[in-house]
Amino acid sequence: MLATPLVDALAEAFGFAPDGSLGSFVGGLAGGALVVAVILVNAAIAGPWAKRRIYSGFGDKVGPSRHGPAGLLIIVADSLRMLSKELVVPERVDRPAFDLAPLVMAASALIGFAVVPFGTMFGIDFQLADPASGLAFAFAVASLASLGLVMAGYASNNKFSFIGGLRAVAQTLAYEIPLVLTGASVVIFAGTLRMSEIVAAQQETLFALGPLVVPSWYAFVNPFAFVLFVIANLAEVGRNPFDIPEAPQEIVAGHMTEYSSVYFVLLYLAEFLHIFLGGAIVATLFLGGPAGPVLPGPVWMFVKIWAVFLFTQWARVSLPRLRIDQLLELGWKGLLVAAFGNFVLTAVIVAVV
Repeated sequence: MLATPLVDALAEAFGFAPDGSLGSFVGGLAGGALVVAVILVNAAIAGPWAKRRIYSGFGDKVGPSRHGPAGLLIIVADSLRMLSKELVVPERVDRPAFDLAPLVMAASALIGFAVVPFGTMFGIDFQLADPASGLAFAFAVASLASLGLVMAGYASNNKFSFIGGLRAVAQTLAYEIPLVLTGASVVIFAGTLRMSEIVAAQQETLFALGPLVVPSWYAFVNPFAFVLFVIANLAEVGRNPFDIPEAPQEIVAGHMTEYSSVYFVLLYLAEFLHIFLGGAIVATLFLGGPAGPVLPGPVWMFVKIWAVFLFTQWARVSLPRLRIDQLLELGWKGLLVAAFGNFVLTAVIVAVV
């Protein structure tokens, strides 16, 4: 059954359903909606529980254990506790910005998942849209979270929140350029910004050692770029040693200081959503996306995203926070220079080889 002209227009504009069929269009919508739902469940329930279990393991403590098996129901108890609290709004806040900041931060992460390819299962392609500028779109919408941080810090009428917002701006400027430059080096290799084509470019065999076949994932092709991207991603999602905008020992909770009840829940959820989005982009650019043996593509994609998530939590437990001057020096004098060098070297290698 052929799609209507409206469906065809949407398909062409947003990258839905390359064959133009209505079934593929609806399948893409259903797959994208399912991915968002699963991501929300992971970020809202499994993420905070896993974070506590990891912290307790590193600290030789018990961790959540009383609420349900292995403490799994602690998130239900926490959700009921936080959502039932009174929403306290301080005097003289900038109310529109104060109200919109949590929504901006959460929405920017959810929109970013629209272009991430999660593979195919049961005949459904789990990717909502596949535009030609997919990677640029993902970077653009993810960077809107910094706007939410600034809005929350400025609007709260609190000096600690304001400092957190300023730190967020400084950190974003210092690390977003290296992040984009390193992602651009992958684009040079793949020759496209389309996320599905970046994944497809990593399906060939890099080399084989007997029965061991190493795929041409860009983490193997250019491990230096992979390391740079992971470090910059840690800064973008605010994990140690880059959790400067919150820094509880210094500025209480930074931009979140004046938020309570459902607003705090949204900010907390947005934090985990961005960690998962960062993991999805890392998996897509450097780890072959949904590619993997035996298991379906979406399963492999979630395994890789969780691997990145566990790394971020390990970093948070193990690494001390940088001072703001150290953070800026590492970003501008270290990561930026290395990212430019990697970008130029990649371009030369691709041009020559």
